[in-house]
Amino acid sequence: MSTTTRLPDLARSFLAAIALGGGGLVVGTILVVITQFAAVSAGVELTPLALIVISLVLLQGIAFGGVALVYSRYRGLDRSYFGVSVPSLRDIVAVVLGYVTALVAAFVGAFLVSTFGVQAGSNQVTEIAAQDPEVLLLLVPASFLLIGPGEELLFRGVVQNRIRESFGPVPGIALASAIFAAIHYVALTGGAGGRLVTIGILFLPSVVFGTAYELTDNIAVPALIHGAYNATLFSLAYLVFKLTEMNPGGVPTGLLF
Repeated sequence: MSTTTRLPDLARSFLAAIALGGGGLVVGTILVVITQFAAVSAGVELTPLALIVISLVLLQGIAFGGVALVYSRYRGLDRSYFGVSVPSLRDIVAVVLGYVTALVAAFVGAFLVSTFGVQAGSNQVTEIAAQDPEVLLLLVPASFLLIGPGEELLFRGVVQNRIRESFGPVPGIALASAIFAAIHYVALTGGAGGRLVTIGILFLPSVVFGTAYELTDNIAVPALIHGAYNATLFSLAYLVFKLTEMNPGGVPTGLLF
């Protein structure tokens, strides 16, 4: 097949991947907004904890999982397409190595940004935690139960696999990681430049998640790495909130997925 003939297929694959990843975010956002509006209309005051729970369940759980399910049904795929299996000893080793690598990559990126005096964006969870730091304790187990599995199922199992089918493994990892990092723009605070800087840093651990998935062909591996990565940053943020009365600017909460 000639390059000219393949170009429409490549473009279609990439646009489909963007639509799937963005679609999960849009569906989740709509569900969260509708739920919040219904609560306000009913005179129910939502606490920071309630807001976090609603977002986790509707976005990472129902929306991301729902889009992945609809996609698999539409294409007649079973769970073998996503690589769902109990982690082997080799997978566990990959989880440990991936977790360490993802954290090192994120902190090195944050260090370089700090060294050059560039202003990075911050995750909105910081603002919620400033009102009630205890929500961070909820986010630790949620990282393993909802955040890691939900986001990896959609962005590695669906988006990365879809791109891989047309572009191959390396572009699949890179492009899916770029899409995954980019969707966090709406979850960040600060100017556009600062948000883009943080997205650039987030790209690094995202590549680790994608590489781990490609090497193990088991969605549980990046889900566990992702969960452990976020749980660590949530724990660090909680400790800083509890041990100091200052805004935890030293904790890179912008690096949260």
